[in-house]
Amino acid sequence: MTGPAMRAAVVTGPGRFEIEHVPLPAPKAGQVRIKLEGCGVCASNLTPWAGPDWMRFPTEAGALGHEGWGVIDAVGPGVGGLRAGDRVAALSYNAYAEQDLVAADAIVPLPESLAGQPFPGEPLGCAMNIFRRSGIEAGQTVAIVGIGFLGALLVRLASNAGARVVAIARRPFALSIARQFGAAETIAMDDHHAIIQQVAALTEGRFCERVIEAVGKQWPLDLAGELTAERGRLIVAGYHQDGPRQVNMQLWNWRGIDVVNAHERDPATYVQGMRDAVDAVARGIIDPSRLYTHRYPLERLGDALDATRDRPDGFMKALICP
Repeated sequence: MTGPAMRAAVVTGPGRFEIEHVPLPAPKAGQVRIKLEGCGVCASNLTPWAGPDWMRFPTEAGALGHEGWGVIDAVGPGVGGLRAGDRVAALSYNAYAEQDLVAADAIVPLPESLAGQPFPGEPLGCAMNIFRRSGIEAGQTVAIVGIGFLGALLVRLASNAGARVVAIARRPFALSIARQFGAAETIAMDDHHAIIQQVAALTEGRFCERVIEAVGKQWPLDLAGELTAERGRLIVAGYHQDGPRQVNMQLWNWRGIDVVNAHERDPATYVQGMRDAVDAVARGIIDPSRLYTHRYPLERLGDALDATRDRPDGFMKALICP
């Protein structure tokens, strides 16, 4: 290989990856290139990492990484308002690497007040978009089922809005984080019927005006429906990528539940959520710093993915810092 090169992770099979030296890409019209400071590790990577039948190996260089941030080091033709040296968050898709190409309209500048802070823009933007679509208001009781990175941020946002938040999670560490982020009540996610009874007691049998399911599995989705009040809203924030789901339509029908699939697919909406997140972090409305619990070099991407899957004690979110 001649010319400039960069290091990038290539997933070669289920649970396997290699670090390769690949040509340094040049930005085309409407693109910028980012020298990455880091990339968050998303739970949506875990199914591809496990190697389902539909997954094709090897992946593209840097693939699966979509939570990158860093500094622009090259600007393609026709790009205005951005320049080399700007520190930015990016909506890109090959960020398990030293550098990545990004469409200029998928870039969000980071202010000087966030200098030195990690900023995985895509998941922070998801939290803002999910919160917006949840319609949470002061005085409501909001149950959040699943307290990972996303669930913890939603606890803070809902609490800030004046809602009484009931956080439900499997791990004691996650429940501790939920309390720190403003949860009024915490419940261990261990017994389906006991949880329903506890939430019924907390709400005098009315259940919750808003319930956010943030796990992406069948049982938490079932539980979320049971906890939603009549005329309440069930928000699906978990990423259900491992197969079909069944729902208790009799219950949903009877209670008149509104169901919101809060996953965005319009890139412009993603980017607006990232802008909202920059504003929220800069103003101190949310502080995700305590949630970045584990950092790994690019060479240990496999360990980062395994930790995201296994969630050892004290784990909330992993960052890859090349």
